[in-house]
Amino acid sequence: MSSPLAQKIKALIRATGPISVTDYFSMCLADPRYGYYRTREPFGTAGDFITAPEISQLFGEMVGIFMVHAWQRHGSPSGVQLVEVGPGRGTMMADMLRVISRLSPQMFDDMTVHLVETSERLRGIQRVTLEAYSTKVQWHDSFENVSDGFTLIAANELFDAIPIRQFVKTPTGFRERLVGLDADDELTFTVGVATLDPQILPAGAPPPDGTIFELAPARQAVMLALCERLRQSGGTALIIDYGHMVTGFGDTLQALRAHEYDPPLAHPGEADLTSHVDFEDLARVAVGAGVHLNGGLRQGDFLYGLGLAERAAALARDKEPAAQKLVAAAVDRLAGEGAGKMGELFKVIAVSSPALDLTPFRPVG
Repeated sequence: MSSPLAQKIKALIRATGPISVTDYFSMCLADPRYGYYRTREPFGTAGDFITAPEISQLFGEMVGIFMVHAWQRHGSPSGVQLVEVGPGRGTMMADMLRVISRLSPQMFDDMTVHLVETSERLRGIQRVTLEAYSTKVQWHDSFENVSDGFTLIAANELFDAIPIRQFVKTPTGFRERLVGLDADDELTFTVGVATLDPQILPAGAPPPDGTIFELAPARQAVMLALCERLRQSGGTALIIDYGHMVTGFGDTLQALRAHEYDPPLAHPGEADLTSHVDFEDLARVAVGAGVHLNGGLRQGDFLYGLGLAERAAALARDKEPAAQKLVAAAVDRLAGEGAGKMGELFKVIAVSSPALDLTPFRPVG
């Protein structure tokens, strides 16, 4: 039995023809009635995936340390706006605020907190998580609604949920990949007429037919908005996501359902849909926008560079052996390398205006 959203998408395709991967991705996540983020509890053990802040408080604490460091490098300005775009359950922000209040009461006392969240349901959860800081927190439907002023921005697993376009190599060049219907009235991938400027493809010999190339104009637009705000008001944005540091070919569209990979067309609205983030592309946007790039670390190197090992040791001290094991397992999952571990799969960049070199990134040049 196909999902209600599958029925809606099929009816749309019958009426108007195949739809783009972008439109399919958007409907799966954000359809007002059946979209995944409207109907599900995506985060945590009961959801379809677990984000880094849900694994351990250590993750948000390291991000909090980074924010204090960035603020100090900027000259400790007053009136800081700490912004998180796509704050999930509010877990990371709670962990960040606890550390900031401890490390820098001056920064904390003077700071306002801004959560950019479109889901009413998630806002309700965030209110509960951040109850202790309720006088500081404001919610916004869009980043544009956050007022001007010095801004520190955190975006963890934001970009992977922003829809992409896909193009597929055919004998006549790259054509846009669409979602249509097969002979059995099931959703299937097909090819449209839109083509791709060959100049934007990675250098080298043309790939074989059937090769996928992904473009993400919607991600570029979000990145540009963040960079323009920093250039105008000053500040730093930290971006952490699942992805690759070098633009390349490949189909990274994936669905997660009950912690298992699911074919992307199998259960629209009932699985979380993401694709890998092209960090080289985001970096190009940032440099083009005139902000300074601190770039390219694996999540493990970023966390260890901020003192993850020392903090984990302090957290495990005086605990029962079972609790110590849990801390060690969380560190391994967040910062380790190999299958299923975030340390290698997730990448981190930071962008700043004015130009600053920030720990633990290596200075460029």
